[in-house]
Amino acid sequence: MKVDLKAVEEACKELYIRAVKILPPDIKDGFARLDKTETDATGKSVLGTMILNIKVAEDTNNLLCQDTGIPIYNVVIGRGLEVDGHALKQAIAAGCARATREHPLRSSVVHPVTRKNEHTSCGRLVPVINIDFSDEQDVLSIEMIPKGSGSENNSWLKMAIPADGVDAVKTFVIDCVLEAGGKTCPPTIVGVGVGGTADLCVHLSKVAATRPLGSHCTDPEGAKLESELSAVVNKLGVGPQGLGGDSTSFAVHVETAATHITMNPVAVNMQCHSARRARAIFTPQGLSYGF
Repeated sequence: MKVDLKAVEEACKELYIRAVKILPPDIKDGFARLDKTETDATGKSVLGTMILNIKVAEDTNNLLCQDTGIPIYNVVIGRGLEVDGHALKQAIAAGCARATREHPLRSSVVHPVTRKNEHTSCGRLVPVINIDFSDEQDVLSIEMIPKGSGSENNSWLKMAIPADGVDAVKTFVIDCVLEAGGKTCPPTIVGVGVGGTADLCVHLSKVAATRPLGSHCTDPEGAKLESELSAVVNKLGVGPQGLGGDSTSFAVHVETAATHITMNPVAVNMQCHSARRARAIFTPQGLSYGF
């Protein structure tokens, strides 16, 4: 199957708009679950306000949050696809810029030194485009994630000592949740990367933070760790928006990679309660949208 780059551009524009306006069903279910179990009166009230904000935004076709984030596109290319990789990246960036100009969305992307804003949500190496491959025949998947700075500013990396074992990982994650407090607009999804190199570990933490609720690490040890940490973080008392309560996090997600015998990197990246994402799937039968 030959990839239609004009269709990709149009889809990437649409994905950005969808992502900032429509919250995925798993996150809505996560809110409902936390609302049922929240015991703190203030926490219950704040959750209610968040749930109302989601409804008002969708009913009035408005943004879920004023921060349209740094745009991330995760691309998965299946077998049998004919595509010019460079042209594909150009089409994605063009769609991103069109969403910002034509909708319009607030551009939050600036040059790191001059702070100049091109008002396209694009810049040097932005949008962030991650490309992977799958064994699915004639399938192109593009996921769009607008990562707000409230969540992205709460990112950490620690080169843990292997001899300190898994306890060092757990302690680091808990310390990060406490340090973040209300700055990530909890309830959050706490993404944890363990292993790999420093850069891979940080990438894994973001993959974990942006995974759908209800998904689990495919590594049994990682799945065990995320289950243990998920149970602990909601006992820390941070609560919705950091104002106290049981609902500090929807879940802790973990991703792992093999690492060197003399190191054990651990990274934490958080996703705010407006855990937005949208997905487009291209097949020979046509284009479909989802989460």
